[in-house]
Amino acid sequence: MELKDVLRARHSVRAFTSAPVDESVVREIIEYATLAPSTFNLQPWHFHVATGASRDAVIEVIAQTTQYLQEYVDKLGPEAVDREARFYADLGGAPAVIGVSSPFIENPLVDHTNICLSIGACVENFLLLATERGLGACNLTVPHWVAAELLRAFDVPEGRELISIMVLGYPDEQPVEQERSTDVVTWLR
Repeated sequence: MELKDVLRARHSVRAFTSAPVDESVVREIIEYATLAPSTFNLQPWHFHVATGASRDAVIEVIAQTTQYLQEYVDKLGPEAVDREARFYADLGGAPAVIGVSSPFIENPLVDHTNICLSIGACVENFLLLATERGLGACNLTVPHWVAAELLRAFDVPEGRELISIMVLGYPDEQPVEQERSTDVVTWLR
């Protein structure tokens, strides 16, 4: 598949089959994902891959966030909140849940935005590589309501924070074509 085809094929998968993803495939995707650019070449990312009982423990924590989704009814509408609640209850049945953490960096030249952009580039590489391998994935923000519990569930060491959570598996849904914004460029001449 050409890169343009992978870019068009990538979408956020929210329903997965129960088939496990081979550990060697996950390792290879992570290896190539970490070729992403990073500020000052800090490479701040660390992947915490939860499968089996560890995955279940992470999902148990994330499922607690459904009680807070009611706050979003006015913005998303009740159908969207119900859909999200169902997804967060078991993360679409994804066999792997991956936390991406970063160290707290005390350097006046590096702020949190730099770290998040670096990890974002790495996560995008991960998502594209997963798509290329016929896998589905969805990148999630860390639910702030249960952030401390997630650090424990992912066994993130002290001095690090979770930046992203991804679910990974074989898709059990067909992508729905999403409208894309076309007014995204201002040319300065």
